[in-house]
Amino acid sequence: MTTVMKASGSAEFLGLVPALAGFTPTQSIVLTPFEGKRTYGALRIDLPEDDPAAFAEGAVALASRVERTDAVAIVVYCEETVQVTRDGLVLPHAVVVDEVLAAAEEQRLGIVDALCVTPDGWASYLDDDPQLHPLDTIRAAERPPEAKDVDGDQYAGTELPAYGLLLTEHVGRMLLALDDVICRVRMGREDEAEREHPEAFAAAMLLDDVPQLFEAAVSPPDDPPPFVCAALIWLLDQPLYRDVALVQWAGDLRRGQEALAVQQEYRLVGALPSAENGQVIVGEGPRPDIPRLHAALRTARSLAGLAPRARRSGPLALAAWLSWAIGRPSHSEKYLAEVRRVAPDYSFGRLLSELFRTRPLPGWAFDRRVDQAV
Repeated sequence: MTTVMKASGSAEFLGLVPALAGFTPTQSIVLTPFEGKRTYGALRIDLPEDDPAAFAEGAVALASRVERTDAVAIVVYCEETVQVTRDGLVLPHAVVVDEVLAAAEEQRLGIVDALCVTPDGWASYLDDDPQLHPLDTIRAAERPPEAKDVDGDQYAGTELPAYGLLLTEHVGRMLLALDDVICRVRMGREDEAEREHPEAFAAAMLLDDVPQLFEAAVSPPDDPPPFVCAALIWLLDQPLYRDVALVQWAGDLRRGQEALAVQQEYRLVGALPSAENGQVIVGEGPRPDIPRLHAALRTARSLAGLAPRARRSGPLALAAWLSWAIGRPSHSEKYLAEVRRVAPDYSFGRLLSELFRTRPLPGWAFDRRVDQAV
């Protein structure tokens, strides 16, 4: 059902922005696309360090991609304070905002508001003589009971789950044993592997139906057995299966089965990868089921928290892509930074970094839906 939020002034609008973004931004510029008096969300971007004109052009182009946008509101959140001069107040990042306003005018977009929130208060860039208003005049928007807490900043929620040393060591030993079992099975020594590593052998048996295992991982039990976690971490460490997980978690079991068949055919005979699968990876095509992506992200984060450092790249990269697919590029960059820290030469991490640089958000993020209007 559509929820219409109404703001009678700038203070009330500032109270709406965290609800629109899902968090309280810091060191950011937020563009809120409007269609008439209605907005469907907020686009947060890090404040630029240089070249305000190029930044403004890219930011407005991004907001313009949202369907039926005819106006934008601009809010800067920063730690800098307002400068007091003989001619009045000078707001931080005024040059950047002027460039954004000019770029919006070039795109024939109206300006709903242009505001600055600092540690000392808030003010409007549109006022000839800006006045600083107390922060406590900003009234937080009322949110449905099921809405998430927005007190954290854009990086809130990126911390990996913390597991006890006993469990993480158990999963690590399972991974080593699984490597050994797979090696023995490939050499035709299944009986020996089953006898010496029963749990690891059970994990290896799960690999007989990879899509089914990935499907179960979307809604796992509260405490999945370590051998199941080890099997999933092992799969996400293999490029072939990692790509299957990405496509399946963005789609469904059937898509996963098709993706696996395509990947296996490509490995055997060099057939071209599916164009549809490639489309999903770069964020094109129909919007995925967002709750399903959230569920898959919880799984990827859990696996990253359980995995030994040397085996963490796959789950972290999946967490980065899933965060981007949901529309949380700040989370994506946090996970990719961790990938670079644990595996600087990880090729899929570099590919995702380039993808996110050229496409800050997936194409479906700009697809307005009636049930998302506010």
